[in-house]
Amino acid sequence: MTSIPRILITGLRGGGGKTLVSLGLAAAWQKRGYNVAPFKKGPDYIDAAWLSMAANKPCRNLDPFLMDSQTLSHSFTTWTTQADVALIEGNRGLFDGMNAQGTYSTATVAKLLKAPVIIVADCTKSTRTVAATILGCQKLDPAVSIVGVVLNQTAGPRHDSVLREAIELICGLPVLGAVARIPQQIFPERHLGLVPPDEHDQQAHSIRQVTNIAEKSLDLDAIEKLARQAPPLEFEDQSQAVCNRVKLETVRIGVCRDTAFQFYYPDNLEALAKEGANVVEISPLHDHCLPELDALYIGGGFPETMAPALSKNQPFIKSLRQQIEKGLPVYAECGGAVYLGEKLLFEQKQYPMANVLPVSFVFHTKAMGHGYAVLETVAENPFYSVGNLIRGHEFHYTCIDSADANDLKFAFRVRRGYGFDGQRDGLCQGNVLACYTHVHALGVESWAPALCQAAICFKQGRKQSAP
Repeated sequence: MTSIPRILITGLRGGGGKTLVSLGLAAAWQKRGYNVAPFKKGPDYIDAAWLSMAANKPCRNLDPFLMDSQTLSHSFTTWTTQADVALIEGNRGLFDGMNAQGTYSTATVAKLLKAPVIIVADCTKSTRTVAATILGCQKLDPAVSIVGVVLNQTAGPRHDSVLREAIELICGLPVLGAVARIPQQIFPERHLGLVPPDEHDQQAHSIRQVTNIAEKSLDLDAIEKLARQAPPLEFEDQSQAVCNRVKLETVRIGVCRDTAFQFYYPDNLEALAKEGANVVEISPLHDHCLPELDALYIGGGFPETMAPALSKNQPFIKSLRQQIEKGLPVYAECGGAVYLGEKLLFEQKQYPMANVLPVSFVFHTKAMGHGYAVLETVAENPFYSVGNLIRGHEFHYTCIDSADANDLKFAFRVRRGYGFDGQRDGLCQGNVLACYTHVHALGVESWAPALCQAAICFKQGRKQSAP
């Protein structure tokens, strides 16, 4: 049983201001000296990265589609053990899920964690209708504990006053803050949402700005009081479920991590370490060559915006190709898959990539794949057994641009999502598996052991072939 103080910040829609409020609240509490445990509902990497910066602690993703409820709950309780307060940012609107029933919505997580919910309402050109909308949320599912409202985009004192009176009278909820319209854009956006902190040249300044907004516009004490009123949680103790198998040997697994490749769940890297891997961070942008490794993990990111620099680093590409030709196991996701292609067409310019996969990629102005994905393993590959079902998510503006795409070998049949072409995902080339679908190690428990086992086999084979 745990009684960790916690609060969930949600909205009536995506883009309504919940990220700004969540970041401001996390940063303001952290400034007060609190140990804040940040969480992001859903598979989002970028909001999670900003929450990590605001709270000065890694943000964990909670996703009821990617992981079962027991695993989600265990992750939450594990990472709040030493925290003073937990802050969970929802995604999209409170009840928005993958169907008309709102399955896997933020509301699902709120009920599972018995988390008090604060709704951030965009009040642009609206007053009493905001109260009516919030009342609808209260009536739709009374099991969701909505405890307050934060007004966003208010036009001035009179607008603020009318909104407060309407919400308190109609909904019986306290208004816990009002954020006025902000003339300047604190967090720039592009095709995948916010610009990640690694590419934002004034990250500390932006965090200071949202901290000031929170301190000025939110009732921090009242929100903290509501967080501390959260009921105790009772979850099954999984401490004995930790795998105690003997590690065969330590392997070195490289992780491409720089401004081109940023999308990694902390849980994925920790899962590799728990399997005995020594995780080595490398940069295809800046490193001269690939170090000696037993396997390589290339996550998602923005190879398109970093294409000129990636294509210019030919010494690194040459060393990467040499290792792959020797059988180095490589697991690539989304942007990592694009990097392994022959070339990338972006903004009417062609950039040579690593030329490992016999395909070229093209960037489109609209998303080619966006949302949850379900894959069925239908062909032999270095990491997954045939017949396995894999849940993940995708968000990409690129797709393959190859005339001979039908001759390629793919490991997965797409049951939900888009993948490479709406039907297939997981392009195989030797010991390389390149997927558009991202996986979470807590949801695909075989992922980390499989990558480490492939690394062990490669390491042992290299030893046997050594003179």
